[in-house]
Amino acid sequence: MIKLSPSILSADFGYLAENIQECAEAGAPYVHVDVMDGLFVPSISIGMPVIKSIRRHTGQVLDVHLMIQDPIRYIDAFADAGSDIITFHLEAAKDPGAVIDAIHAKGKKAGLSIKPATPVSAAEPYLKKLDMLLIMSVEPGFGGQQYIPSSTEKIRQARHLIDSVCPGADLEVDGGIKTGNVEMVLDAGANVIVAGSAVFGGDIRANTKAFLDIAKKRPEGCLYYGGRKEGKI
Repeated sequence: MIKLSPSILSADFGYLAENIQECAEAGAPYVHVDVMDGLFVPSISIGMPVIKSIRRHTGQVLDVHLMIQDPIRYIDAFADAGSDIITFHLEAAKDPGAVIDAIHAKGKKAGLSIKPATPVSAAEPYLKKLDMLLIMSVEPGFGGQQYIPSSTEKIRQARHLIDSVCPGADLEVDGGIKTGNVEMVLDAGANVIVAGSAVFGGDIRANTKAFLDIAKKRPEGCLYYGGRKEGKI
């Protein structure tokens, strides 16, 4: 199933609840939350308090992407805040296997992300334990970047490896994805699509629906989100 995970990094934080609600009403099953510490990546974004607020007011899957150094220190805190999927960077962890185990110990799904310069083969030792592999198609740390063309072949490699090692795992791609190039990314093998400015820049409902309409026409179909909790953040 294809799933859309709108990244709130590009949302208007003055109207965060409303922005997320618009995505949910248009059919997006996930909310992508980028957590940046100013160390692993240059930028600083949000943390546990915002995730707790989002969790109280939406039933969407919280797809939390940790761009932080030594992520094992904070797995319990992000799990307790309400994350459903916790993805960390291979390049940021001393013992990736231990981080995966810590995520699963909290009853959450574990994702592993790799930067553009990191080969897919570096993730292979951990694939059997993963629920999701995230391919960064831009350098992590900033929204609104252009998709790196070489990512397409990397996605193909990742899909082949996942199908060989852990067929049940998702393949997520994040960075520079728009309605004009999403089919190329899907053709390469991705089934979870992160989009930030392409969703939150302009008419959020229409932008979300445009992505889902593309997915709906494909043989693998699209997973629609069936319900949400009312309320304000």
